[in-house]
Amino acid sequence: MEADYRSRFRNWERVATVRNSPVRELAGDGELLFTPELVPAMAHPILAQATPEIREAVLVHRLYEYLKFTIDLEQSAVIPVTGHISRGMSGLDLPEGMLLDAFKIVTDEAWHAQFTYELLRDVRNRTRIAPALPDAPTFTGALTRIHEELPSEIRGLDEILFAIVSETLISSLLDELPQDTRLPATVREMVADHAADEAKHHAYFSALLRYLWPAMTRRERELAGPYIPQLIFAFLEPDYPSAALGLRAAGLAGEDVEQIMSDVYGRDRIVADVRRGAAPTIQYFVEAGALEHGATLEAFQESGLIA
Repeated sequence: MEADYRSRFRNWERVATVRNSPVRELAGDGELLFTPELVPAMAHPILAQATPEIREAVLVHRLYEYLKFTIDLEQSAVIPVTGHISRGMSGLDLPEGMLLDAFKIVTDEAWHAQFTYELLRDVRNRTRIAPALPDAPTFTGALTRIHEELPSEIRGLDEILFAIVSETLISSLLDELPQDTRLPATVREMVADHAADEAKHHAYFSALLRYLWPAMTRRERELAGPYIPQLIFAFLEPDYPSAALGLRAAGLAGEDVEQIMSDVYGRDRIVADVRRGAAPTIQYFVEAGALEHGATLEAFQESGLIA
């Protein structure tokens, strides 16, 4: 087992951003705070005709949404699972190197949550725009519902499966925001730091799936497998309440917000976007043999994730 695991963390002490990245503070005015092309609502005719102040505020609120999602994801979904792995409490017989690397991931993710919160605070102080966000992002409610629906005998598998899903789905934002020179250097550099660490986490969690799936009994696979598409949608589907709150807080009238939400977030478009974004993770589950089970395959087909 030790020989089968190829650690990506052997030079972690030298390259981890928590050990090497400086503390950065947001500075400068007049710059975009989020890439407009990554906010579908910005292309809607209502927003195209809105004042520059409203359009700028929409981008600020989209940045807040992204930052809050990142904080909650790291602290509520990834760190607890990785902490259990590091202490040998996952229920899996893992190589010792994976336990050691899990400690490093916990440290990385805590740092990501910290510097993300610091950026959120700096944006609020610079723009004087208060965040308009739900108490918790939608994905946390979806995870609670799934956890409560699961048969008691497999409850807990959802948590490790969601960690695998979230850590193997490299967000397009991690790739694209650092490349947008219209954004402040602080935003670009912090997102780039996050992306550099997440590349290693991606490799770790794709390896973890290769240990997890064969270790599950046939019944566990049949019970848990159909929930995987729901976990993928929980991570990738837009947070509609957060998006609507941001549009309203930016100064748009209620009826305009409803129109934008209706026009921009059509179900067919969302499913197509999720399917594209989930392609690498779906392939990992295919390679692990997850879709060889009829109920799991059917769930993926009904969700629209595969043909």
